[in-house]
Amino acid sequence: MAQQTATVEPPAPSGGASGGTRIRTSGRVRAARAGGRFSTYTVLWLGSFLYAIPFLWMLRTSFMRLDKLFDDPPQLWPDPWIWQNYIDMWETGPFANWIVNSLILVVLGMLGQTVVSIFVAYGFSRTQFPGRNQLFILILASLMLPGHVTIVPKFVMFRQLGLLDSIWPVAIPDLWGQAFYIFILRQFFLTLPIELDEAAEIDGANLLQVLFRVVIPLSKPAIATVAVFNFINKWNEFFEPFVFIQTPEKLTLAVGIRWFRTQYGTEFQMLMAASIVSVAPIIIVFFFAQKQFVRGIALTGIKS
Repeated sequence: MAQQTATVEPPAPSGGASGGTRIRTSGRVRAARAGGRFSTYTVLWLGSFLYAIPFLWMLRTSFMRLDKLFDDPPQLWPDPWIWQNYIDMWETGPFANWIVNSLILVVLGMLGQTVVSIFVAYGFSRTQFPGRNQLFILILASLMLPGHVTIVPKFVMFRQLGLLDSIWPVAIPDLWGQAFYIFILRQFFLTLPIELDEAAEIDGANLLQVLFRVVIPLSKPAIATVAVFNFINKWNEFFEPFVFIQTPEKLTLAVGIRWFRTQYGTEFQMLMAASIVSVAPIIIVFFFAQKQFVRGIALTGIKS
């Protein structure tokens, strides 16, 4: 009988055709993702640059000589850099007074509106009382009432109180909550598990202790968002200080720059320097608070 010889096929190498296909497919996916990220970042950089052009042009103008501003073609870079523009600007107007007045308005507004809004939002999100939802809708309805509608009654009231020509007609209403900030904080408080409150109450905490020891520590992003919004709004406040204040030394910075423009409107380099001084605090605050600000916007829910 003929002896049969068995032929043993060698094992297929690890990662054969199917493995190679998977590797090539994975490589294409990674390349597509990298290309997508590159395209996204490119669009974001270009968009950011377009939005930054007015600010960069203002910054460039603030360091140039007046006779160089009208060159044709325009000079894109200050040559030489004229730092004296900021000194001249500071000496031609009471900028120190304007900055102090604006800071007082900002501090009072941030403390008053933020603190009161926290208490009101906590009441709407964590307590049950008759007419709660209807009262909250009424508060939101106040957002539809323009501030210009109430300016005449406020003017008459503060004139009778003898508080005109000061920052108090602007600062006193800011000591109370604001509907938009109440809405933001309430929506965030609703996203916090109620079980945390119940656990604190089992340990003997009352409503205020739950607020200060549980809710507020967990709500720092939302509170930071409200504080940043408040800072920007109060720092840029123009209409009410313009109506209530007449003395130049008592103006806020936003209105003071308008007064400065009426006095030195042709000194464009100093006007741009004054604008940079006005914008710089907002940029600094947002730079240091952007992490909490973005997180607060992202985490603020729409739970009803």
